[in-house]
Amino acid sequence: MANPIVGKRMYLIPILSKTLDVLEMLEEQKRPLTLEQIHKQTGISKTTVFRILRTLVHRGYVSRPEDGRYRLVSRPKKLRFGFAGQSGQLPFSVAVTESLKSAAMAAGIGLLVLDNEYDGEVARRNVDHFIEERVDLVLEFQTDRHVAPIIANKLAEAGIPLIAVDSPHPNAIYFGVDNYRAGLDGGDLLGAVALERFKGNIDFVVGLDLVRAGSLVQSRITGAFEGIRERLGNIPAEKFVRLDSCGLREESYKVMRAFLRKNRAARKILVAAINDTAALGAIDAARELEREQHLCMVSHDCIDEALEEMHRKNSPLVASVSHEVAKYGPSLIQLGLSLLKGESIAPYNYVEHKMVKSPALAHRTSR
Repeated sequence: MANPIVGKRMYLIPILSKTLDVLEMLEEQKRPLTLEQIHKQTGISKTTVFRILRTLVHRGYVSRPEDGRYRLVSRPKKLRFGFAGQSGQLPFSVAVTESLKSAAMAAGIGLLVLDNEYDGEVARRNVDHFIEERVDLVLEFQTDRHVAPIIANKLAEAGIPLIAVDSPHPNAIYFGVDNYRAGLDGGDLLGAVALERFKGNIDFVVGLDLVRAGSLVQSRITGAFEGIRERLGNIPAEKFVRLDSCGLREESYKVMRAFLRKNRAARKILVAAINDTAALGAIDAARELEREQHLCMVSHDCIDEALEEMHRKNSPLVASVSHEVAKYGPSLIQLGLSLLKGESIAPYNYVEHKMVKSPALAHRTSR
């Protein structure tokens, strides 16, 4: 006959049982205890106790003041952040959303996700919804510089902290890429390729810009132009052209197609794209006009389709600057928690970026 006690034990989760042992012991003692004391009184290995305590502190069940002793605290209400994504139709925005969802779940934080649909008016309505829902903090990913101060003011009046993702908002903590430096690195690589392919002689440098986002985001193109100048020397100002791609594929296709048709004789064109989506639109136009061999392009974001494009033979896209989107979620959650705890936060928090080159350029180094 089977032992019913043994059968029941089979359904227990050992680490959860040990966690409850630690919590119950702290509750019984009613006094702060060191790691060593908790280890001795529970009989649980010191390494396991340490990991349990770190988790409990992170989730708000236990505190550890400067004296290094652990104490049970009243369980705070579960935090809830609001996140408004740039657009569910843009791959980079989708990747940021997924990274945030995973990080919020791991940290035990509720996350109310809304889609700004790449529309300033929708972003305004979404912020009103966050305020109605009384979220503890808002993570805002939208690129309309005209709507940014409206959103920031609404949240300030409601007493809700704001972190602006990739596009700055007044009086908000900024989180995202250092646009100028990322652009500078991309321009440096473009200049190096131009020296090899075109002997440094170029017809145009085209920046596929995002005017609606404002000067900080546009500094990605400014940096690219400067990187090219530093590599190639003095280039006449009239060879630099900025086209407003809106960061969208269809719009980028239209402006690049018009540019190529206007400049039919141009054969050596460097292109700095604000993002991969704009880059792909420009490549669509070049292919349609059978001009792709006349372009050499660097973009940003490293979305899957751009990576696939770089593997195509003779693709104009020679590199994309990765903003390490997988790190967005964990970093934003930690930044939000620090902000709510009243910790000192830098106004600008930059993510890492790195150059991902096409196989044809894998041997090349940049800045």
